[in-house]
Amino acid sequence: MKKSFKINIKQSILDNLKTRIANTRWPDEIENSKWEYGTNKTYLKELCEYWQNTFDWKKQEDYLNSFAHFKTTVDGISLHYIHLKGEGTKSIPLLLTHGYPDSFVRFLKIIPLLTKADKNDLSFDVIIPSIPGFGFSDIPTEPGMNKKRIAALFTKLITEDLGYGKFVAHGGDWGAGIAEQIALYNAESLLGIHLTDIPFEHGMIEPKDASSSEKKYFEAIKKWQMTEGAYAMIQSTKPQTLAYGLNDSPVGLAAWIIEKFKSWSDNDGDIETYFTKDELLTNLTIYWATETINGAMRIYNEAMKAMMNAMYNPLVKLNPFDKTGDKSEVPAAFAIFPKDISTPPKDLANRFFNVQQWTEMPEGGHFAAMEQPELLAEDIRKFVTNLQAEPQPEGFLESVFGN
Repeated sequence: MKKSFKINIKQSILDNLKTRIANTRWPDEIENSKWEYGTNKTYLKELCEYWQNTFDWKKQEDYLNSFAHFKTTVDGISLHYIHLKGEGTKSIPLLLTHGYPDSFVRFLKIIPLLTKADKNDLSFDVIIPSIPGFGFSDIPTEPGMNKKRIAALFTKLITEDLGYGKFVAHGGDWGAGIAEQIALYNAESLLGIHLTDIPFEHGMIEPKDASSSEKKYFEAIKKWQMTEGAYAMIQSTKPQTLAYGLNDSPVGLAAWIIEKFKSWSDNDGDIETYFTKDELLTNLTIYWATETINGAMRIYNEAMKAMMNAMYNPLVKLNPFDKTGDKSEVPAAFAIFPKDISTPPKDLANRFFNVQQWTEMPEGGHFAAMEQPELLAEDIRKFVTNLQAEPQPEGFLESVFGN
């Protein structure tokens, strides 16, 4: 049963955070290297000085609490989520799932754009959970919290705890992979899925009959893995070793996370093009206060184990209940932002998804809901509007809105 939830970080945690920043032992840096070797020291010092002396967490906490937060237990896992109902007479349930290294705050800018009714009186009931291991959801204490299990938890959250019928699932990064797993294993619960990227597994092995656009994409992926992908290999193999440093040092945590916001966004060299210091530090403070960096990194390890098992364990291939690598028939839409980690071709998406809408955006990066909320909201609305225009069986509306 869901219960209202208020974020309330203890003052002692915030005081300790400031003390740790003040006592940081800063490393050296190659002069004028900017971000070439990783997080730029000058900017990180500026950000962390602001974190220590100016950042007002309680003000940000009040803002976060202006949204309706809840907690519920699904299959023994405590899930935190935001749930806000749309203003229209036709309000479609919409699951928004974040990725790494962000959190539910990824979607705060887009919420009012989705809950508002359009000219057709269409709006969305938004459900924004924290992935287990992130934010205010439980940190898994046992192995196995992979995308498939998370997808099952989120499906139960929406259909059983919240009483909806069919819903739309949107996500990027891990959110895209979780949405795909819902489409593979709980297709009957979905109207459609809307993604900002193709789950990473589909970029691991180039098809033998790859098209020219796919060949170009896989070459780009190989280059990215050699220049940007080391973090993922560490988190996929030995996250525990890395966690000791990141969980102990706020500056270390900031360096590890902020570098991704710089590298993966459409910022033309200035990280604050789309993210204010307050936005960056709100996300960081959630990681710090909840001590969830280790739990968040472990999803890489779980995903890698699941993928390797599917690729190399012949018993998996013989299991008729495992749909790894199958193509989902659920209607799918993709919004591809040019400065994301990768820009996959439609040819590749068509191998695994029933692509009904494909949009190549003019600007934006990995954190689309933060960088270009209007573009993303418009694309989601377009997709759902077109889905509604399709002939539907009798009782369709009841299957969407549920109880």
